[in-house]
Amino acid sequence: MTLKVYCDRMSQPSRAILIFCKMNGIDFEEITINILKGEQHTPEYKAINPMSQVPMIVDGDFTLFERFLLFLYLLEFSHSILIYLCCKYPRVASHWYPSDLVERAKVHSVLDWHHANLRRGSVGVIVNNVLLPLNGVPSNPQLAEEAEKTLEKALTVLETFWLKDGPFLAGRSQPSIADLNLVSEVMELELLSEELHDRILSPYKKVLQWVEDTKSATAPHFEEIHGVLFKTRKEFRELMAAKSGKTE
Repeated sequence: MTLKVYCDRMSQPSRAILIFCKMNGIDFEEITINILKGEQHTPEYKAINPMSQVPMIVDGDFTLFERFLLFLYLLEFSHSILIYLCCKYPRVASHWYPSDLVERAKVHSVLDWHHANLRRGSVGVIVNNVLLPLNGVPSNPQLAEEAEKTLEKALTVLETFWLKDGPFLAGRSQPSIADLNLVSEVMELELLSEELHDRILSPYKKVLQWVEDTKSATAPHFEEIHGVLFKTRKEFRELMAAKSGKTE
């Protein structure tokens, strides 16, 4: 039976899974669940995923999804799904999920760090600077500042620790599933205004180079899968500019 991937290309973890499957020639059916329209809450979807989140996979009789509540933010992840796919399909290149115990542990350490650091900061910044304003809800300046500080701290660790020994995370010479997860997270910052995006990311030269290296290593699928994000970025920036009386 064909693997079914329930996802939304606006979701960071969804993009990581889609890129991975395409890179490794895994046959799958992509089933879009539009989270902005609330399709994850329909009775039909909740019947197979009571957590009402994406991504999710259905592989024959096996269903796998994740959900994680971090402070006030409900987060979705693709970590266990990607690990499952790496283990199931023997043709998956070993650099994605190393068989060597030490190298595999390094990948897991990055994934574990992701939960409460880069993911927390990224989601907080997007919520306070994009989603709330677009929905006419005043952003809390204190929460927005705290989210940005959390994100900057995470980017500093990414720059000075996880990328200090090689072009990819944890000193690896080729990308792993950790790179897919974290680069999809950083790419979500494209939804910010151009000014805020550049102010946050421009100090982190290694991070920016890592993003470009991961794009190249996963071409052409990276650009294809992120197409919806790029389109939405343009729409969001136009809406934000209209609300602020500016042209961007």
